[in-house]
Amino acid sequence: MKRERFKPPEPDDPLCCCGDIDQQREYCCCDCEELDDACERLLRRESEKPDVFSQFVSRMTDRLGFSCCTIRPIRLELSVLPPMVLIPGLLRIAAIDCLLGVVILTALPGLVLWYYYVTHRRKRRTLFFLSLALFSLAYMYYLFLTEIVPRGDVTNLQVVTATTGMMLTLISLVSTKRGPGFVKSQPLALGVNGTSATKQSTILPIKPTHFNGINQSQLEKNEKKKVCPVCSLVRPARAGHCRICGMCVLRLDHHCVWINSCVGQANHRQFILTLLLFLLTSFYGISLVLRSICPRQSLLTAMFYCPGVYGQYSTALCFTCVWYSTIITGGLFHLFVLQIVNVSYNVTEREAQIALRNKTGRRCFWGLVVETGDYSRGFLLNWIQFLTMNTDDTGSSFSFTDMV
Repeated sequence: MKRERFKPPEPDDPLCCCGDIDQQREYCCCDCEELDDACERLLRRESEKPDVFSQFVSRMTDRLGFSCCTIRPIRLELSVLPPMVLIPGLLRIAAIDCLLGVVILTALPGLVLWYYYVTHRRKRRTLFFLSLALFSLAYMYYLFLTEIVPRGDVTNLQVVTATTGMMLTLISLVSTKRGPGFVKSQPLALGVNGTSATKQSTILPIKPTHFNGINQSQLEKNEKKKVCPVCSLVRPARAGHCRICGMCVLRLDHHCVWINSCVGQANHRQFILTLLLFLLTSFYGISLVLRSICPRQSLLTAMFYCPGVYGQYSTALCFTCVWYSTIITGGLFHLFVLQIVNVSYNVTEREAQIALRNKTGRRCFWGLVVETGDYSRGFLLNWIQFLTMNTDDTGSSFSFTDMV
């Protein structure tokens, strides 16, 4: 049967023949199912059609009622599974022998750094590092309750203190995940009939005194406006485009893989608070475990010399987890110190990298900080400016799916 020639629709006709496609499928002028799939992928920001496994997981979550918000259902990513399987298995294998523990604890950071290099080079987002951090925290707390607390060396007050520190860290992480503060487009003035100004209207765009967290009058005097070549938005000073998130962020510091989000003007203070809470909780938990399994040694000595720790598998597992926690804590402590120094010099990590690339900055304190001299006003004024940054209109509405 030949397909009839397509006729232009009348004013009262629908835009497509999808309304009666069941009755007259041969007269359809387009592949409606493919068009619906393409529109759905566009709304979900998917670049290509999902594979069979993703379709199966998405349909199962819809059938089981896992859609917890009005935006989109939760989608399971395969990158969250390796930490849940590898961390318990590798730590339990490392607790068998001291030499085996040295090999595993040495190779594990190398594998994590290699995976970071691969994902960072491809400019792609991944939940691997966020799931690694959360699951490591949960697994360490589980071992603390099941292996250390039954020994009787930890008081109830110490258990409550460690639990409170972990809960505060998670609460601060949730607050950090609310958003870094994205650059917004300039709003247009409203017309007489309540509609926004169009190209035909003579109403000029509004110039608010504060927009995107920046004083606009001061910005026009001191800085030239820059237009993002990707987003086509006017970027205020110190804003930058994140190639991983695909959006412009106000006062962009860096894209942190451990929280799977950017660190910007709206969440920079909360990010540093999260690091501080995690470090305090981790140091406190490590000290409790070492005092329980090596009561006769000092904390620093017990890290390297603990006689009889491999006599029982439970104490060997706790000692291995102490070293694993120490490695993670050491990496995050370096990040925390770097953030504190950058705030003291009023420079972001992005500005430091640009200054080094353009050879306009100089390294200080053995390369720990890069001084650009563009925004620094002294130690005290820099911290006052950081603690009083305007974040009223940079935040975004939060939903449970923003945690990933």
